[in-house]
Amino acid sequence: MPSRTAIVGVLSAVVVAISLAAIFTKLAEAPGPLIALWRMVIATALLAPWIAPRLRRQDLRKETLLPTVAAGFFLAVHFASWLSSFTFTTVAASVTIVTTLPLWVALIGWAMGIRPTRGVFVGLAFALAGGVTIGFGDLAGGSAPLLGDGLALIGAWSAAGYFLLGRSAQRRGLPTMTYALLVNFFAGLFLLPLPWAFGVSYFEWPLATWGWIVAMALVPQLVGHGGLNWANRHLDPTVVSTVTLLEPVGASLLAVVIFGEIPGTGVLIGAPILLLGVALVVRYRRRTPDSPPVQPATSQ
Repeated sequence: MPSRTAIVGVLSAVVVAISLAAIFTKLAEAPGPLIALWRMVIATALLAPWIAPRLRRQDLRKETLLPTVAAGFFLAVHFASWLSSFTFTTVAASVTIVTTLPLWVALIGWAMGIRPTRGVFVGLAFALAGGVTIGFGDLAGGSAPLLGDGLALIGAWSAAGYFLLGRSAQRRGLPTMTYALLVNFFAGLFLLPLPWAFGVSYFEWPLATWGWIVAMALVPQLVGHGGLNWANRHLDPTVVSTVTLLEPVGASLLAVVIFGEIPGTGVLIGAPILLLGVALVVRYRRRTPDSPPVQPATSQ
């Protein structure tokens, strides 16, 4: 077991890294689908030299490939929608809404026959109240706040599908690192036609835009996701999930400092209520050997 200092250090780095995803997206000043595509391409390129040589020695079957391809589709939807939301709404509102991922995982588990505990029902009620407060209080935030909030919500729904399908593929025998390479590759394939469909150039962007896209792949992807995987190996996933609820706080503070983006009253009131609801769901969710696992609340 790593020392307490190491654990605190890694989790602190994780919170900062994942909080920077929203900031880098706004600084890139490019359409969400384009940023999502190149983030997946760069992540795949970084993983391929280490993992691709092992593919020939692994048993890639339909039972593992089909959920991996489906997970890649949901990951593409997640990044395309969530990264696009910053064009229309505030960082605080978008990041808070996308962090509701554990709620949707719990609800999917309920649909699969895993009845929520009383604590989960209370958490869902808080989350609903917080979400409504953000929605009605954010009408003046961004150019089209309800559209932006809706895109962030689609990002949370698709992230839930991505996590659950990824769990299925890995439980059927697909190694974690192989899954990471394949799911990023398939997500990139699904994202590939989007810039063309929206009439957006694939390559003709300022050097600064490319710099921020590369930074997204290196910091939120490698430091953030890598740190989360390390923490999940040594800590209870519930602890990791709760820690990642600090992401909206970090992203919102950075947005205030860098962009002067002050959240509206509805976001300031609703965000803590919503995050309290998510924390209750993570804390009191019924977990059985066959139930979907608690996943870190971040999607960045």
